[in-house]
Amino acid sequence: MNANGTGNGNGALEGAVIAVAGAAGPAGRATLLRLAEAGAIVVASDADPTRLAEAVDAARYAHGGATVTGDTVDLLDLAATREWAAKTEKEFGRIDGLVHLVGGWRGSSTFAETDLADWDLLEKLLIRTVQHTSLAFHDGLLRSDRGRFLLISAAGASHPTAGNAAYAASKAAAEAWTLALADAFRKAGGDEGPKTAAAILIVKALVHDAMRAERPNAKFAGFTDVKELADAIAGVWERPAPEVNGKRLWLTPQP
Repeated sequence: MNANGTGNGNGALEGAVIAVAGAAGPAGRATLLRLAEAGAIVVASDADPTRLAEAVDAARYAHGGATVTGDTVDLLDLAATREWAAKTEKEFGRIDGLVHLVGGWRGSSTFAETDLADWDLLEKLLIRTVQHTSLAFHDGLLRSDRGRFLLISAAGASHPTAGNAAYAASKAAAEAWTLALADAFRKAGGDEGPKTAAAILIVKALVHDAMRAERPNAKFAGFTDVKELADAIAGVWERPAPEVNGKRLWLTPQP
């Protein structure tokens, strides 16, 4: 397996138990496939049971013998999220990762036209779900010898534009929360350094095959393909925890 985590099993993800939140979208589907290919046991969740079942089935069929399961979880409910984490660890004996792919976007033409209802929605999708998953999986990830909490974020969090105030502020808050989790992992590691890591993968935006088919003349400059994102996610397990803990890992040129 190379440094990007590409290959078939026998690497850091072989036998690892990885939970994927927000697994039914294009990025989630690509991630389920990639993690299953690497030999991980994948536990997917999403609020949409139909799309989740389709994503889980696709990953199972693509990699015969892979263990890919799906749970419909309300990540806005802390108790339900804790129950999901506990159930996962009890069933598989360990929990080695949480990949946070819950997304959403709202914006406006100008700053003055910002609708604060957008903030109300994005605060739930982009911040509250991060809070709940990080709190629910914290202890289990610390018990792992290769625990990773991965947040997918956007370049706009550190370079907000006038029409993206609510979105950028939500992403920035989610990043700050994740960095606080990373500090907790650092402190738990003591003098030996962290063995569990929280990291942020940053993209400008994501693109997938259906988007290209819909807009064949678009260049999608600076966008990250969901398959490239999935490779980068898998690759984080190939790197030592101290190297990635508390880091922003840019998958697009920094503005």
